Amino acid sequence: MNERVLVVETNPLLLDFLADGLSARGYVVFKAHSLHGSFPEIQKSQPHIILADYQLRDGKAFSLIAWLKEHDIRIPIVVLTDHASVELGVEAIKQGAERFIPKPVDLEFLASELRRTLDSCRHLQRDIASKLEKIRYERDPFLGNSPAIQALKKTALRFARSNGTLLLEGETGTGKGVLARWLFKMGSRSREAFIDLNCAALSRDLLESELFGHKKGSFTGAMSDKIGLVEAADHGTLFLDEIGELDPQIQPKILKVVEDKLFYRLGEVSERKVDVQIIAATHRDLKSQAENGTFRKDLYFRVSALQMRIPPLRERLEDIPIITDRLLEQLGKDMQRFPLSISDRARVALQQYSWPGNIRELRNVLERAVLLSEDGVIDRTGIEFESVGRAESSAITIDKGLTLEQMEKRYIAQVLESENGNVTRASNRLGISRSSLYLKIREARIVECIKRVS
Repeated sequence: MNERVLVVETNPLLLDFLADGLSARGYVVFKAHSLHGSFPEIQKSQPHIILADYQLRDGKAFSLIAWLKEHDIRIPIVVLTDHASVELGVEAIKQGAERFIPKPVDLEFLASELRRTLDSCRHLQRDIASKLEKIRYERDPFLGNSPAIQALKKTALRFARSNGTLLLEGETGTGKGVLARWLFKMGSRSREAFIDLNCAALSRDLLESELFGHKKGSFTGAMSDKIGLVEAADHGTLFLDEIGELDPQIQPKILKVVEDKLFYRLGEVSERKVDVQIIAATHRDLKSQAENGTFRKDLYFRVSALQMRIPPLRERLEDIPIITDRLLEQLGKDMQRFPLSISDRARVALQQYSWPGNIRELRNVLERAVLLSEDGVIDRTGIEFESVGRAESSAITIDKGLTLEQMEKRYIAQVLESENGNVTRASNRLGISRSSLYLKIREARIVECIKRVS
């Protein structure tokens, strides 16, 4: 179960009685003795549900409900009271309590009511999130009829039933994140959390704290205990995007989560157990990285047991018309431009291009064309490709006196210069993510080539 419940009760004997009873029934229990004592405890323990006495020594549970509305409306609250009445119960529900239970209370009944409340609130939150997402637009990772995308769909349908670790391989912009969310929604953990983290976006120290959390005082600035993303994804799914960029010192800790479902918070000596499925994604060749020692072989073998390769757009050019129509439908809604259409000449141009940035680049090209269009009709003149005509200008001369690292720095600098400092276009040209390019820019100090583009 492992649901966290905060019990707020002024009477110390009743507080211990409730805490022990709920702990024996599978809940992870935290305690607070007063209204104002509950506020920091909520921020520290991040409970899934709160059980509070109506009359506390320094205020009423209604004040706690009001505080939750301002700080975290997702946490449901169940109120206990010695003074049960229909009027008070109605008022409690109006204020925002999920349940209003009179004392004395049977522990078995209380535990089941907490379970019902949690299930009900989770169902409501999922329903709201689902409706909002559908209103915005559906993102289908299998748009098209090409053999390549249909083969991917067949494999994904089979793997979605697994709770094992999944590896998604594909170039930047192919839709690895979209497929990861689809796998999550189709799987047995779809009712739980989906946590998304780009491994290349943070430094090693920040990434370790974000992943595993930390104990108060474990390092300068750690003012309170913090739950990490691994723990936040308990029972659900953790999506590690760009796992190939994962720092070598963090890789064995991820391996421990994958193999043993165990981890340590920074600054703690005791292990924590977690039940989480990991979906990893990379645009790199992880097998080659494992062979040359830049990625742990044991971690590679564990994450690659179930792997899928998302084909680049140039391998499924016949799907471009379908993808284009769906993207234009989405852009029309997002930009409030109706109706949008595209000419035959423009469609031909889209299918004749190689798409180094894949679907992400296609969306960028269409979005620019829509913005430049006067009447919502996209013609060939409105299609401007991000990297066309620039390949010739970025040729690099081989200097035998340079190391591989120096050659990489020089090439990245040339590509950035040829793209006028546009990181999005440069990352597409280089075949890496924007976050990976930013990391290389920082490491190589290629700041003189960066130009912010509005």
